[in-house]
Amino acid sequence: MKKKYKVIVYAITKNEEKFVNRWFDSMKEADDIYVLDTGSTDETVSKLKELGVNVSEAIIDPWRFDVARNKSLERVPHDCDICVCTDLDEVFTPGWRDKLENIWDKNTTRIAYNYNWLIENDIPKVNFYIEKIHDRNDYRWTHPVHEVLTYIGKSNETKKTSNDITLNHYPDHSKSRSGYLPLLELSVEEDPTDDRNMHYLGREYMYYGRWNEAIDTLIKHLNLPTATWKDERCASMRFIARCYQKLNRFDEAKMWLDKAIQEAPYLRDPYVERAILEYNQKNWFEVEKYCKEALKIVNHQKTYINEVFSWDHTIFDLLSICKFYQHNLEEALEYSNKALEISPNDERLIENHKLIEDVLLNSMK
Repeated sequence: MKKKYKVIVYAITKNEEKFVNRWFDSMKEADDIYVLDTGSTDETVSKLKELGVNVSEAIIDPWRFDVARNKSLERVPHDCDICVCTDLDEVFTPGWRDKLENIWDKNTTRIAYNYNWLIENDIPKVNFYIEKIHDRNDYRWTHPVHEVLTYIGKSNETKKTSNDITLNHYPDHSKSRSGYLPLLELSVEEDPTDDRNMHYLGREYMYYGRWNEAIDTLIKHLNLPTATWKDERCASMRFIARCYQKLNRFDEAKMWLDKAIQEAPYLRDPYVERAILEYNQKNWFEVEKYCKEALKIVNHQKTYINEVFSWDHTIFDLLSICKFYQHNLEEALEYSNKALEISPNDERLIENHKLIEDVLLNSMK
């Protein structure tokens, strides 16, 4: 059957030989594949060439992800109808090409599709839409890190969304992210009005334990006129609260979590973080209060902002522990059962469950 469009996958890589075969098997539904290698010292290049991939090599110095992506895109022929940007640690579910052609038309410029960013035991834990499928000539990558596709076309951008196309992420956890911080600082220096990168920079300072710098930067994010996405604003407030906790300034941490709840009351995350804070201070009735508020939210928003702990066993685990210390053993056991239903192999949950059962049994003698 003749394909309707010319579809080309393009990517950048460095020292990812262990991913080559799996990635190629997923991407070979495309008409062609182009890869820019940015300095591999392993067998990445030779393996890709053996599979028939169009490989070119370039050293990007100083390193910037947007420059590398753009150099990779430049190698894609201009008669390409649909460009598909992926990384070698990503895998499409089979049949993605046909699903893509079914939704694309001559006016489409970009597609949003499912992205499972975090997968544990074959179960997606963090899922959101990603938009790295696009037409050939109307986009350019911008920002040194956490790079984004920026529309540069002359007519209106036309996006479509597919729930049938899914890309799974299987990252190499051995790779260092030490280069992210200076690149984020550069990104904010280049464009201090970009709210997205200001948020990312504040978060990165938090990851590095630079609590006061993180607080200052995240507050800058919140004060930017363009920082209007409530999910991300809520996340900045939660991160500020985390930093204040590390500084043992718990009243300010609670204040910022209250702000986060007010900002995005439809998200579980600020409620659960407040419950965890109260748990650390052994305020059992407050733990119960915020956990139960979180459970009222049943719709899992499709956004990268979501925390895994808001949708795994954590809420039921916290409720079980607080009920145990409130001497309500039957409810403690009930919540422990619910936690184990979600994470049946968690050793701590198993031990807690046995402890509650033993204490309950002894109390009935």
